Amino acid sequence: MKVVIPKEKDPAETRIAATPESVTAIKNLGLEVAVEAGLGEHLGWPDAAYEKAGASVVGGDSIYEGAGLIARVRPPEPDEIARFPRGSMYAGFLDPFNREDLVRGFAEAGVAAMSMEMVPRTTRAQKLDALSSQHNIAGYYMVVLAAERLGKAFPMMATPSGVIQPARVLVIGAGVAGLQAIATAKRLGARIEAFDTRPAVKEQAESLGAKFIDIDLGESGETEGGYAKELTPEQQAKQREGMVKALERANVVITTAALFGRPAPKIITDEMLERMKPGTLIIDYAVSSGGNVEGSVADEEVTLHGVRVIGLSNFPGRVAFDASRMYANNIVGLLQILHDKESNTLVLNTDDDIVAGCLITRDGEIVNTVIRERMGQNA
Repeated sequence: MKVVIPKEKDPAETRIAATPESVTAIKNLGLEVAVEAGLGEHLGWPDAAYEKAGASVVGGDSIYEGAGLIARVRPPEPDEIARFPRGSMYAGFLDPFNREDLVRGFAEAGVAAMSMEMVPRTTRAQKLDALSSQHNIAGYYMVVLAAERLGKAFPMMATPSGVIQPARVLVIGAGVAGLQAIATAKRLGARIEAFDTRPAVKEQAESLGAKFIDIDLGESGETEGGYAKELTPEQQAKQREGMVKALERANVVITTAALFGRPAPKIITDEMLERMKPGTLIIDYAVSSGGNVEGSVADEEVTLHGVRVIGLSNFPGRVAFDASRMYANNIVGLLQILHDKESNTLVLNTDDDIVAGCLITRDGEIVNTVIRERMGQNA
């Protein structure tokens, strides 16, 4: 069976789904690999490196010929799916909660689509948890971006010319991205505060060097999948009230609060921005799903009441070399789950919780119960 890795069609996407290293790992499973010509050139991986690893390099749409599984980072467009072989598999970020047209397109084309966002957050699935791998890279980069754009040193410095106080960093949302942001800011010498609606993450944040802000929101917590639960309007108001003083102290605020499959909650309102120090910098990780900051704009730096707000649609793509390596390893992890040694093929065994969790369409039908219910179909 052949695994195919085409180039990304979105010109803004710098990440890719295969590296020469991952090609070697796929070949070691006994599978064929084909990559599209020029796949990794912009990251320092020429076609010759992929050929040396055992892949065939193919140009244009002929890349899809004979494909058993197609892997990419970004989702394809519905008209592109028609070029995939019927009965083939597809793995990548699909945004299935918001892309009904894409889900239906896969079903109509007879392609078994697997959403990397839907991989269960379990110990066994860690090797293929692509969301976490990309959140880790993003958490690092957001702090590096803030350090570059702030115009103030992060660490404390005692010099003959005076003492420089450390930058104050507030991280809102202590999930994977937030925890990596805390760790990176700590390495740079900042003074860090953190907040999350899930009391269970307090110990993790503090272990990385942050002072955790306790706000009594009543019953909150996380879903079975490890995501933060949506707060009631009353809880959101109480959260904002308890956060104002921390916002007033901060030089940098990094917001990472996202609700899987739903618009991001507005955590920092216009009224709260007015109370912050001019020159404060906010990095809004959730800007592509609506943003945590009122007035933030995707891929722009805007100034609101003297506070600068930066939100990028693709933070991991700014560290594309390592983000690609991690994502390619996630794809290898998925293939290892799917690979049947006896037949040397990829098998969709829905008795496996990982396969059942991320499989969206199969044999012309939408088979994922959560997605079917979201689209208003009978389970």
